Amino acid sequence: MSNYLLSTYSRINLSFTHGKGAWLFTNNKKKYLDFASGIAVSCLGHSNPILLKALKSQSEKLWHTSNLYNIKEQERLAQELCNKSFADKVFFCNSGAEATEGLIKLARKYHHIKGDFLKKNIIVLDNAFHGRTITGIQAGSNSLHKEGFLAKENCSCGFIRVPLGDIEYLKSKININTAAIFFEPIQGEGGINVCPKNYLNQIRKICNQNNILMILDEVQCGIGRTGKVFAYEWWNVKPDMVGLAKGLGGGFPIGAILLKNKIAKCITPGSHGSTFGGNQLACAVSLAVMKEISKKKLLKNVLNLGIFLEKKINKILSNNTSVITEVFGKGLMLGVKCSVPNSDLAKILRKKGLLVVPASNNVIRLLPPLNITKKEAQKAIDIINEAVNDLK
Repeated sequence: MSNYLLSTYSRINLSFTHGKGAWLFTNNKKKYLDFASGIAVSCLGHSNPILLKALKSQSEKLWHTSNLYNIKEQERLAQELCNKSFADKVFFCNSGAEATEGLIKLARKYHHIKGDFLKKNIIVLDNAFHGRTITGIQAGSNSLHKEGFLAKENCSCGFIRVPLGDIEYLKSKININTAAIFFEPIQGEGGINVCPKNYLNQIRKICNQNNILMILDEVQCGIGRTGKVFAYEWWNVKPDMVGLAKGLGGGFPIGAILLKNKIAKCITPGSHGSTFGGNQLACAVSLAVMKEISKKKLLKNVLNLGIFLEKKINKILSNNTSVITEVFGKGLMLGVKCSVPNSDLAKILRKKGLLVVPASNNVIRLLPPLNITKKEAQKAIDIINEAVNDLK
């Protein structure tokens, strides 16, 4: 335990000196296959030469000036994001939690400007995670994240919670106070819960019929993670706003809100902002990320290796349901349901050189870099097989 750091994390007694591609190395030269990617952040692996080039080039010119001035790197990145998505405008921040804050503010401001002063409530889902700010923990569903932080215990705080997949129940909760429906197309912290086939299309229809906004949190499932640039593309639907972060900077902190013009028109100078959001350094790196993850070859790799991993894990669990029982997800955002405590499996995988991320509902997450090789995917499978047999 550190003498100087706040005890906000149950840290693993492991430290790395450097990384290369999908691998991390300790000071005693032990190497680990990184299927955590900093929790879906290092989407192009460690020390990626393309990102290093972008970072070095920009770092030698200008890092930060604030949004008091025009930032050409920000404009280029915004154009790239709009060209690749449904969006007309972009707002830049520093994290997924800040994106959540902005999304909720924008949703309420949109209706306020239109004169719909009652529309303040946001419908959210069970097992949701939207960051750890005061707004984020209210939108999220983990009671431990809320304990002791809210002004009123058990207050809905303007968030109405519904179960994932139950459209009729969701409809029953819509009234004159409903401003938006806000959710993850694939829940990450909640256990890699993929929305049902027609769910997003049904919600889009409901939003259109009731003059409310459809807002997606793609902080973890966006930026190529599922084999599409954005996860919502799997449902062939266009949301009104999307929150991004994590993989957007490939390891450099940056977040963003993608939005349509009808919402953008409601914002005037001073009504929202960020000191660091979208500075030159972050935007230069993020633009390099976007250009790489948009390539058909990389997205095809995500899809193919996601299918490969899923098939191999299904083969392992067919004879080992006493340890793992199911694998699910999209692309390289996979969840493995455990029969043993997920922390036990994660620990033995780590001892054997594979890093994974635990999630809710006794799931471990596999979130490797999007450019891993088939050989590296097979190495992960070999380690999982060994660990499962050991635990069995």
